[in-house]
Amino acid sequence: MAPVGDTKYDALQARLDRRFANGFQVGVGYTLSKSTGIAGAPRSDGVPRIMIPEFYHLNTAISPFDRTHNLQITNLTELPFGPGRRWLNGGGVVAAIVGGWQVNNIVSFTSGTPFDITASGTTLNAPESSQRADQVKADVEILGGTGRGNAYFDPLAFKPVTEARFGTAPWGAVRGPGYANWDLGIFRQLKLHGNANLQIRFEAFNALNTPHFNNPGGNVSNLQLNPDGTVRNLNGFSEVTSAFGERQLRVGVRLGW
Repeated sequence: MAPVGDTKYDALQARLDRRFANGFQVGVGYTLSKSTGIAGAPRSDGVPRIMIPEFYHLNTAISPFDRTHNLQITNLTELPFGPGRRWLNGGGVVAAIVGGWQVNNIVSFTSGTPFDITASGTTLNAPESSQRADQVKADVEILGGTGRGNAYFDPLAFKPVTEARFGTAPWGAVRGPGYANWDLGIFRQLKLHGNANLQIRFEAFNALNTPHFNNPGGNVSNLQLNPDGTVRNLNGFSEVTSAFGERQLRVGVRLGW
């Protein structure tokens, strides 16, 4: 498909490194960014959400992969035990067991990604275009709920559109849950005969088993209200019902020569 529209990316990037010395190194990287593109075609290679030419300008949106803040911290530490180290450097059985180990860490913190608040397009009568909800509150409160029956954001900040027009909520009106993760690696290299060596590896991805939640449901037409305007049933709207990235453990042995 031919490219449509364009994309724009602005960012501030900073990095701080402590080079390896005395058995320790650390690197910190931070990015503050904003990416905008075409709703439905953020990389200019898809079909825009709104196909009617006179309303094409409504497709401008925050890219669905945009993360405002991205902080990455990496670290390598040689444990201070065994020959040539601070403690247990005189040899012996204990030094042979606990010496020579390295610990690697990767810690990540990122903002959530934006997602659309949509509505039924029945009254829109535009089969090739998607309908947006009406945003009735200027500021959408993030409640932070997860699981069935718990709203992640204020569901009453939006309502369905019942007229032949596009809704007022911009594409990418709300950001989903942020992301925090810690990957841990423990390594030891053993020297064998000649040039041969044996590496023992233990790795824990998402070591703390921190929940990584997906974005909540965004179709306001699923929302069911009581006669007085209070919420009767979220019915998937504003509910976070799935997650990803459970903890994984891996043990490996590598022989080199």
